[in-house]
Amino acid sequence: MKKLIVLGLAGLMGLPLVTEAQRRNTNNRRTATPARTQQNVSAEQERQRQADLERQQQEQQQSAAAQQLRETSLAANPSARPIAPSDVMFKKTVWRAIDLREKQNQPMFSNGRQISKLIVEAVKRGELQAYTNDSLATPISIATFSENLRQSSNIIGPAQDFPPAAGGNRKTKTITEKDPWDPSKTITRTVYEDTGEEVPGTGAAAAVAAEASELLPNQLYRMELKEDVVFDKKRSRLYHDPQALTLMMPSKFTGSLGIEKTIASFKFSDLVKLFRAHPEEAIWFNSQNNAQHKNLADAFDLWLFSSYITKVSNPTGDPLGNGKNGLLAAQQAMEDLIEWEYSLWSY
Repeated sequence: MKKLIVLGLAGLMGLPLVTEAQRRNTNNRRTATPARTQQNVSAEQERQRQADLERQQQEQQQSAAAQQLRETSLAANPSARPIAPSDVMFKKTVWRAIDLREKQNQPMFSNGRQISKLIVEAVKRGELQAYTNDSLATPISIATFSENLRQSSNIIGPAQDFPPAAGGNRKTKTITEKDPWDPSKTITRTVYEDTGEEVPGTGAAAAVAAEASELLPNQLYRMELKEDVVFDKKRSRLYHDPQALTLMMPSKFTGSLGIEKTIASFKFSDLVKLFRAHPEEAIWFNSQNNAQHKNLADAFDLWLFSSYITKVSNPTGDPLGNGKNGLLAAQQAMEDLIEWEYSLWSY
């Protein structure tokens, strides 16, 4: 009887009727929404956890691979064709400078197949171990190698180095704001008070320009080859046995240092393995016959490059010299080695 009265009153007043089933559905939806939200949050957290786990596993694998490469490289002989110590009658250690811009060296520096590009990419993907110097005793990490590749800044000077704008000197003011590339950092820029325009050489553009950047492959044109000149008494001939190849940063990219800087050194035996493993990239370009390109390992064996001696092993470790005197001393050192070999024979 009460239910009928309620229904009658609801009909007379035009109120919507809500059944018990509808009320239960509404309550279920209200309770389901927080549960679904919590489920979505849990799923997102699980995906994030899985991503972090995969990243950690990948980092561990990379670290293990880098450690294995370091141990293998340290244990390896730097020479690609080592000569038994008992067969060595004479040995001199010689350092040679190689300028890849020279015409005779351009086959090693062909466009897109620069030897420097091949070496840098191999180090960055963990295939080649880099060392601090040609003593080959201290390996360096990929991060340190990348840092060594960065040239000194000072590309763009401060605002006062620019000529004043037309119309005479204009008043400026300094503004500190967030870096648009990295909101966690701030940059300081100078603007003109009358227009608000940025003074050239300040702000984000200057920060990017001033930041040290990695050299391009065609800018890494200086190398140094360390070799042992050995007379093998079993074969009765003189051998040039390369030990290490060093990438050098040209002096024009070293900023205030003003001299060449060592980027990294590599065992020659590791380089030969790299050249053999990538025959399509490790190319000595034959401009006379494109069907007969040489592998870089063969090019070093055949001495298909130009170089000059910068140092011969001596008690003080001093180089031969610089400029004209250095070139004359290099020529004399080369002739001394040739004459020494000729003096072993009598006709």
